[in-house]
Amino acid sequence: MASLLAPPRRRGTEILDDPSVSPELMTRSMSDVARSNALLGGTRAAMAELNPVFPAMGVEGSLLDVGTGWGDIAATARSVAGRLGVRLWTVGLDTSERLVTERRASNSVVTRGDALRLPFRDRSVDVVLCSQILHHFEAADAQALVREMNRVARRRAIIADLRRSRIAMSGLWLASFALGFHPVSRHDGMVSVMRGFLPDELADIVQGATGQRPTVKRRLGFRLTASWTPQT
Repeated sequence: MASLLAPPRRRGTEILDDPSVSPELMTRSMSDVARSNALLGGTRAAMAELNPVFPAMGVEGSLLDVGTGWGDIAATARSVAGRLGVRLWTVGLDTSERLVTERRASNSVVTRGDALRLPFRDRSVDVVLCSQILHHFEAADAQALVREMNRVARRRAIIADLRRSRIAMSGLWLASFALGFHPVSRHDGMVSVMRGFLPDELADIVQGATGQRPTVKRRLGFRLTASWTPQT
């Protein structure tokens, strides 16, 4: 339920959502996103859901990172899995040709593709992760993305996203100066926070798309995760 500190979702307009954004600006801003993930909770939230899945994979497994961006979370997942004795094959999918080209080393394989029409067979990947991507979509497309995740994932589907809050927006605004973020990163970050979700909103999207009520958890840094085991 929306409140004074967590008002109704705002659509807003993120500059990086414009396909005409220069490749140089895309690269610079996505490096800011990677630092934000590392320092402000994005990576921690995703790994909190991924860590329990690794032991069930045996000696090897696969991860699809939808909207991989800088590839930082996938790279962290591969490193952590390796320390647990799991050879993790990561596939990064993104719409940006610049990111797919420049950040190939962050994933085992990278490809351009549409998150709403994942170019993978049913149940073909152990885990499908969508980190800080879902808030970019309107309700119908958000459910379409979740259905695609549910279709492709074999063991687990995981969403990590932002928890909407005026406190989070103000904190990000202040932190962006201390961390030297580009003005576009600052703008888009604040818009993203207000596009974020409350726990029941995120659960409702997943349930509406899959028929299952996911496990939704609040994470540090005003993050949320939702995870579920896909069912045929």
